[in-house]
Amino acid sequence: MHLNALRALGAVIEEGDIIYARAAKLKGNEIKLPFPSVGATENAMLAAVLAEGTTVIKNSAREPEIEDLQKYLNAIGGKVKGAGTGEIVVEGVKELHDCEEHSIMPDRIEAGTYMIASAATGGKVFVRNIVPSHVFSLIELLYNIGCKIEIYHNAVYVESTKRKLDTLGGISVRTLPYPGFPTDLQAPLTSLLSVTSGASVVEETIFENRFKHVPELVKMGADIEYIGKKSILINGVERLVGCDLVSSDLRCGASLLIAGLCAVGDTYIDDDHFIERGYADIEKKFQMLGGRVKTVKLCAARTV
Repeated sequence: MHLNALRALGAVIEEGDIIYARAAKLKGNEIKLPFPSVGATENAMLAAVLAEGTTVIKNSAREPEIEDLQKYLNAIGGKVKGAGTGEIVVEGVKELHDCEEHSIMPDRIEAGTYMIASAATGGKVFVRNIVPSHVFSLIELLYNIGCKIEIYHNAVYVESTKRKLDTLGGISVRTLPYPGFPTDLQAPLTSLLSVTSGASVVEETIFENRFKHVPELVKMGADIEYIGKKSILINGVERLVGCDLVSSDLRCGASLLIAGLCAVGDTYIDDDHFIERGYADIEKKFQMLGGRVKTVKLCAARTV
């Protein structure tokens, strides 16, 4: 999708082990995305803002990050409209300029991770400096399984008594483009549902190979079965047991960290650098919340 968007604007792409892209000058065109990809939408916007003429991006992603990028591009001289809808129009300009200041939007995935961690551990957390509407699908789910939720202008309070959390009425979660449930919270949510009474089904529709955390959770005693390639059935257990785990990607790492906080005993997570890629000072933040998390040096760097 990324490369085809650039091709539509006149770039010549050579694909192989290394991808080469070149263009004397990009020219505006219509770009039809087969799927509302966030990254492909952003790359198309960035390429089109200095292209000659008008570019129309159809089936564009609607995530808040797209609106934030539009706001920034317009602040530095771009002419972009339609972010937050399924069609974005970019009028190419000759040059961009500085702007005095742009504040990046709060990270809704980071905020959601701490909300899920609170629910999974039976804790309380007040997450500030977020946009509650950006995490509404998660708020709704946490409320449905028994969490106490308080919503403020720029904050959310989550309180959970783990013993009372249940999916006995049946919970089915399907990842979808915004405003649906975000794929980046699917792995952390799986850890929560693993220790929530009752059964739940999680279907991943955005990315392939997005269940790499499942075998690691099973090592800890989670009861999870695959339903085909895109869905899992989770039967909540009373507790998980700490063990040695491997983080294979960013969200998998966050999932295992939450599971480790829930588990009896110590959990060692190798390749914890994946976690650090997407969470600023996560060790310190969990320590502030009472979590016993620290980086140690054994045979390799590990997060306990």
